[in-house]
Amino acid sequence: MIKMWGRNTSSNVQKAMWAVGELKLPCERIDVGGAFGKTKDPSYLAMNPNSLVPTLEEEDGFSLWESNSVVRYLAAKHGGLEPKDAKVRAKAHQWMDWQLSVIGPAITPVFWGLIRTPPEKRDPAAIAAGKQKTGDAVKMLDERLGKAAYLAGDAFSYGDIPAAVMVRRYRDLVPERPSFKHVERWFAAIAARPAFDEHVTKIPLV
Repeated sequence: MIKMWGRNTSSNVQKAMWAVGELKLPCERIDVGGAFGKTKDPSYLAMNPNSLVPTLEEEDGFSLWESNSVVRYLAAKHGGLEPKDAKVRAKAHQWMDWQLSVIGPAITPVFWGLIRTPPEKRDPAAIAAGKQKTGDAVKMLDERLGKAAYLAGDAFSYGDIPAAVMVRRYRDLVPERPSFKHVERWFAAIAARPAFDEHVTKIPLV
């Protein structure tokens, strides 16, 4: 059985565990990171020198870190989630990378400001700026989803996983958000997936 090291409240762990759920892989998730600590332990650092989560550990001792890399690896190894067409697969990779460079950094100050920071210590300007940047990013998603059912093309793929985890946070943290009809249609389809419900929707933002 594979192991996934990381607390379930981490958005990056949620990406990896959602993929595990979609692929129906037996998996033991082990709480590390955040309040659980242990990411500085020598045994953990031997697997992941970044001291971050998640880390995938396989039965033969193979380990892999970086959540999007974990998702791609599991999909390629076990079959499923990975587009067969090279161009569609490239689009999936593009949107996975975009999550890391654009929407992830945009939503982070909103999440940290509203969830991890006491009200009296919050920076309203930083939160407002994060909301605006995230809205701009979601507008890009909306434009793409006005042309295709999913981010890589006509079918759900691992290209949808990173962005959907971020959009879940955006929807929960910014109730006053603009209306993005294509994103809402896409997100409704995502939310209906049992693995997303188990590993993302049911996990509180803390």
